[in-house]
Amino acid sequence: MKKFMLMAVISLGIVSCATQNKKDTMDLPKEWKHTTNIYEVNTRQYTKEGTFKAFEKEMPRLKSMGVKTLWFMPVTPIAQENKKGSLGSPYAASDYTSINPEFGTMNDFKHMVNEAHRLGFKVIIDWVANHTGWDHIWTKTHPEFYLKDPDGSFHRASGMDDIIELDYSKKEVRRAMIDAMKFWVQETGIDGFRCDLASWVEADFWEEARPELDQVKPLFWLGEFDELENPEHGKVFDASYSWKWMHVSEDYYKKNLPLQDLKDLLIKYSNIGDGSMRAWFTANHDENSWNGTEYEKYGVITKPMAVFSATWNGVPLLYSGQELPNMKRLEFFEKDPIAWTNNYQMADFYKTLLELKSSNPALRGGDTAVTTYLLNTTANDKILAYLRKNGKDEVLVVLNMSKEPVSFSIQDDHVSGSFKNVFDKTKRDFSAGKDFSFKVSDYAVFEK
Repeated sequence: MKKFMLMAVISLGIVSCATQNKKDTMDLPKEWKHTTNIYEVNTRQYTKEGTFKAFEKEMPRLKSMGVKTLWFMPVTPIAQENKKGSLGSPYAASDYTSINPEFGTMNDFKHMVNEAHRLGFKVIIDWVANHTGWDHIWTKTHPEFYLKDPDGSFHRASGMDDIIELDYSKKEVRRAMIDAMKFWVQETGIDGFRCDLASWVEADFWEEARPELDQVKPLFWLGEFDELENPEHGKVFDASYSWKWMHVSEDYYKKNLPLQDLKDLLIKYSNIGDGSMRAWFTANHDENSWNGTEYEKYGVITKPMAVFSATWNGVPLLYSGQELPNMKRLEFFEKDPIAWTNNYQMADFYKTLLELKSSNPALRGGDTAVTTYLLNTTANDKILAYLRKNGKDEVLVVLNMSKEPVSFSIQDDHVSGSFKNVFDKTKRDFSAGKDFSFKVSDYAVFEK
């Protein structure tokens, strides 16, 4: 185990000081990206009304919970031709520069963005650049913008009958798309984009679009792709998805994979360097609707996985209702409101983690000043333990990733001195011993 510990320190510690890329100069005004978190808003299902006005009333509660950035699923109108279900998919747009009337008016959206900014939130919107719905306005005004099948019909996206793909080999398509994105920045004051299926669009489009849009306002760019599989896209975006981690961690729990598989994967992600960040999550709109809630996927390690997502190098991502918790799969093409109660059982849990992420320099995402150490324990097959360090600031995270109680000890000289448990506020001096006795689902987070 000593050999692994050394390899982990080399891979996770020194790599966090890797060379920075060309985005650094562009990112200087956007300091907040290092300390933010993202809360995905499913406007349709968030309230009984399913409107921006109704959601606006929830924002003070989310601010109190420590949420920093609100990501709204697509706000554009939905194509009616070949739509799925009675309401259709928000990812099949009929117009890139209008508001879905299901959610309200453009003025409602602007008012909500302004109120979000007044409360201190950043706002990003979902952007679907790869495809549109079948009756998007461009199918009539610019049918040449689309990929075509040999018979001349619009080319439907792989596996999805309600959407058709744009042709990015044409500069006119790129120009129109950049102009549409610019509209939302200039007209509504949003702070960035979550780019749907970003890797389905050529990386050189994003390389073209980002500098021009960032000239209007320094934006935050979250891409739906995994940088392990699409490194060229990672050079453009501030943060990307951790799809590989999500799939392997689910298999780890359901198929009893070795915990070492997860640790090895974390080293691969860390070897990418700090030029971009990963978004870590246990739920999102796709996973919840199609593959199950976080409790279906992770069972007894759901809370340890949530702690990991908030404390590892990157940006934490939460989905609507996780603070309840929401225990059901939400319908995607029909109205299916979250069953809110006044008892937000997980709110304090997330508040503690989100506030720690925002306030402790050791948890800054994508910062070369932070070093992360995977720690050696006497139960390396069951316990995931790591220390994140930025100067005098340190955060120690210990997670029971097994389905059974575990008694163990941390055997690592990187952990020493007095820490405070961020959940129960007790202090512990690790110079006097590093023994733990964890029940199933246990976790501990300490800060120095």
